Order: sequence, then C-alpha cells, then structure tokens
Amino acid sequence: MNLQLVGDLVTAALVVRVFGSDVLALLRRAAAAGVRVGISELHQGHTEGKR
Repeated sequence: MNLQLVGDLVTAALVVRVFGSDVLALLRRAAAAGVRVGISELHQGHTEGKR
C-alpha cells in the first residue's frame, strides 16, 4: 500500500467515525417517514373503499 491509499483509508475511517451515527439517524428517520406514508395510504384507501 502506498502512502496516499493509507491516508485515504484513515480519512474514510474518521469520516465514518464522526458522521456514522448521524447517517444512521437520518436513515432511521427516512425509514420511519416511509412507514408513516405507507400506513396513511393504507388508511386512506381503506376509508375510500367504505364510501
């Protein structure tokens, strides 16, 4: 491995260490929003079918 590759790997490891938890939190929020949208669509379709 050359010195530049080692530097890139260290930088990548630091970025993951610093921003990893933030990225996971954003992914969790996006997943929760997707679930809420899906549930609201299910409820909307369910109430429209009763009309």
